[in-house]
Amino acid sequence: MSSESPRQENPGLRMGRPFGIPVYVSPTWLLVAAFITFTFQEVVAYRLPQLSLPMTYVVSFVFAVLLYVSVLLHELSHCVVAKMYGLPVRRVTLYLLGGVSEIEREPETPGREFMVAFAGPLLSLGLGAAGYAASMFIDPGTVLGVLVFQLWLANLVVGIFNLLPGLPLDGGRMLRAGVWKATRSPGSGTIAAAWTGRVLAVVLIAVPVSLALMSGQDPSWGMVIWSVLLASFIWIGATQALQGAKLRARIPQLNARSLARRAVAVTGDVPLAEALRRAAEVRAGAVVVVGHDGRPTGIVNEAAVEATSEHRRPWVTAGSLARGLEPSLVLAADLVGESLIDAMRQSPAGEYLLVERDGTVFGVLATSDVNRMFSGV
Repeated sequence: MSSESPRQENPGLRMGRPFGIPVYVSPTWLLVAAFITFTFQEVVAYRLPQLSLPMTYVVSFVFAVLLYVSVLLHELSHCVVAKMYGLPVRRVTLYLLGGVSEIEREPETPGREFMVAFAGPLLSLGLGAAGYAASMFIDPGTVLGVLVFQLWLANLVVGIFNLLPGLPLDGGRMLRAGVWKATRSPGSGTIAAAWTGRVLAVVLIAVPVSLALMSGQDPSWGMVIWSVLLASFIWIGATQALQGAKLRARIPQLNARSLARRAVAVTGDVPLAEALRRAAEVRAGAVVVVGHDGRPTGIVNEAAVEATSEHRRPWVTAGSLARGLEPSLVLAADLVGESLIDAMRQSPAGEYLLVERDGTVFGVLATSDVNRMFSGV
């Protein structure tokens, strides 16, 4: 199973850098590898009765590894196409339910979105076709024959499943691209594909259970567990996509000038209590530290101020709680939308100094004020 995903802070064990893309394996992969090994062992024992019991488990584990190699190739195909379009790829992570390609930026056109998404299922279906052709020339009663047969079948299932038209599956991204193309609105495409994903999640649970009950049989626990896992993955991914669409809809409303706080300037040796008094006197929401020549050298960190108790503030200087003004912390006051977000993303900080084009100070932009724009989404 494949999807492009938000960043994960603990990806797992690093395995290499094919095509310059870091690949990690999450510890959760061990769970699914064990599950596949134990469930597939019965198939191996039936198809290869000449093998001893330990060897059937070895062959089953080999199948689990090869299956995830196929998943890795699926994810790498997304990433390679993304890199062809100049999109930065952070890494690929293999985990419990498949793989995640962490592509840092969305494609700029619906056509590119479609091609990046379609690359994965196309690769899986290609592997399935190649495996099927190879199986025609391999004795099905051998270890290689059993592995090749199961792998082409598994890749066929993975390819078809990922073509289902609901986010976060590849088919959902393809649907998003189609709606985006038709409406010229990526947000509308995301909403349509995400709601389709939610419907798909419900169907994945309802249909297998209903079919089993209509046939007069009780649904097997294995089927129910896998249906719930897959449906949960799709529902959560679709919900995150909807939230992301709401967030992106608010980005154009961001305006550095309208969010800026008025700032009061003090030298670094001024006590914090006095600096805060001056700020309150002129109703300023930020304190900028300046040198004796009047040039800004730092911004007093709001979090550090809040962490300093009232009785210590007369004895702490404003300069001691200020972060130095690196060039990346000085932003143009007329930044808006994506440009503002990109500038802040390049150098994460609590506060930024906003300046006019001629270099004069306009005010201070607090990251907390920007985050407040997205609260409640």
